[in-house]
Amino acid sequence: MAESRSMSLQTIHSFGDISRFLRDGVAGEESRQMRESVGALAQAIDEAVRARRARKDTAQITRRAAALAQGVRDHQFFLTSVDSAWHALYEFGAYQSALRELRKAVDAWHKALENRSSREGAGFDRMELLAWRTLGEGMLLIDMYEQGGQSLSEPPAALRRPAPGAWGRVMGWWQRLRR
Repeated sequence: MAESRSMSLQTIHSFGDISRFLRDGVAGEESRQMRESVGALAQAIDEAVRARRARKDTAQITRRAAALAQGVRDHQFFLTSVDSAWHALYEFGAYQSALRELRKAVDAWHKALENRSSREGAGFDRMELLAWRTLGEGMLLIDMYEQGGQSLSEPPAALRRPAPGAWGRVMGWWQRLRR
């Protein structure tokens, strides 16, 4: 399974590939819902990027940018409903931060399109860069959740001290008495 998964990751070259990868994954219900939501976001990004790269008419690109902005908002709203196990992951906060930056960039790009600004190209480039980062963060979050990631407040199992046995408790008691 791990080998086929890494092979799948090696074939990701577009936002559409990310969307397909997330749809094809086998997971529990909570993970499946997150995969679907991140996959829908990746699909919206892919459609907007393809329209812009194909140099479609400005009205169609603007509609795709508006749909992407709505897709980002929908995904942010979805995140408010996920189980607390997701929120316990360090990666969740990083993902939300990346998503906020993406939303700002999408909104700025959309506004530049509507205003026919000369800064539209720079806005598109920034949005695309942040889209890759955000989807990477999303895939990492899903992977950590599926691997049973631990919360930041809980140290890894390798660093935790085992509970003291009977002899350890006696020695601890003895040391406290000697003080």
